[in-house]
Amino acid sequence: MNIFENENETNYKPLAEKMRPNSLEEFFGQEELVGNNQGIRKMIETDTISSMIFWGPPGVGKTTLAKIIAKETKSSFQELSAVTSGIKEIKDLIEIAKYNKTNGRKTIVFVDEIHRFNKAQQDAFLPYVENGTIILIGATTENPSFEVNSALLSRAKVYVLKSLKEEELEKILKRALEKNDDYEDINIEEEAITLIAKISNGDARTALNTLENVINITKPIKGKKTITTQSLEKIIGSKTFLYDKNGEEHYNLISALHKSMRNSDPDAALYYLARMLEAGENPLYIARRLIRFASEDIGLANTNALTQAIAAYEASHYLGMPECNLNLSQAVVYLSVSPKSNALYTGYAKASQDARRTLNVKVPLHLRNAVTKLDESLGYGEGYKYAHEFEGNITSMQCLPDELKKEKYYFPTNNGNEKNVKTILEQIEKIKKGNKN
Repeated sequence: MNIFENENETNYKPLAEKMRPNSLEEFFGQEELVGNNQGIRKMIETDTISSMIFWGPPGVGKTTLAKIIAKETKSSFQELSAVTSGIKEIKDLIEIAKYNKTNGRKTIVFVDEIHRFNKAQQDAFLPYVENGTIILIGATTENPSFEVNSALLSRAKVYVLKSLKEEELEKILKRALEKNDDYEDINIEEEAITLIAKISNGDARTALNTLENVINITKPIKGKKTITTQSLEKIIGSKTFLYDKNGEEHYNLISALHKSMRNSDPDAALYYLARMLEAGENPLYIARRLIRFASEDIGLANTNALTQAIAAYEASHYLGMPECNLNLSQAVVYLSVSPKSNALYTGYAKASQDARRTLNVKVPLHLRNAVTKLDESLGYGEGYKYAHEFEGNITSMQCLPDELKKEKYYFPTNNGNEKNVKTILEQIEKIKKGNKN
């Protein structure tokens, strides 16, 4: 049976499935993998397919590419879902592959969401990958270095599939409109196609599902369905979908959020947070910015700020939108009302400037470890003072290179907890001076 034929023509198929490409010529995106003279295309053309893992976000063509590889190499295509399959299904599939092998036909086993298989299930493939009974193609949205066991990973090459570009999604949508006989009476504005591509976040399945849903609920007028940008906005929700996560407004809003928190204005900060979340911004992006803010604008003035920001990131990761909006709100307000200090930011900036200027300066000999006898003969570690043997566990030993021995980078403020840090540093300086005598 041809895997690209409709197994049951009476069953409904969603547009995304109907428009699944049958060949590399119909496949959009991933040019660095399947373009002319690129790795996977060369393997297909020379019929030298080996086991591989496709790593990438949803809707970028992982399953489709596996099916195309099987079709182009005339291999048997056997598909497993790691969500619903277990050891029994794997064994049954291996028996099919053994039969194919005795008849001179290769078997490609495609495992969707392979990261969901446990170690025992993944290990079940190993002997059959090694002896050539099967060619394994796994698909995962998670980093395979962490989610696929090392034994299996060492026998498969990892290929990274990227989110589709807007222009690639537009081509996919136009192909669907042109190739589908049911859409002959559809009139859709070019700008509406662009909008669907924009809000699909690089996911072809989402783009096609959106197009199909919009067409299905659009009422025909005089036998024709007309879809404009304005009608599309009403159908999919609101103009918030026009928010461009890579555009100017994206950066304007995150800048406004950051500066509102810096100015200790929780009301403005909450407003800009809501603007971004309601427009569809990735909450993890905002959470990462809060983590940066906690050190850049607060630092040691409130050491709990970083803890709050990281907790907000973890909560956003576990819950997702819309539930994580309050976790982010909590962090935004906390950071807004915290005492502020940019001492870490300015200190590192000055230190990095000096570091770039003195890249060839050697580490002082007394701070080096004498690992070998040669090191000892060169004076490594000579003159080093072990802090725990001195009063207050502090020595007067110079740690900066001679070229920078008078430099200071960290200047604590009088804000919040940093006032205490300032006092501690002053005490450290007194002890150092006392230990010189």
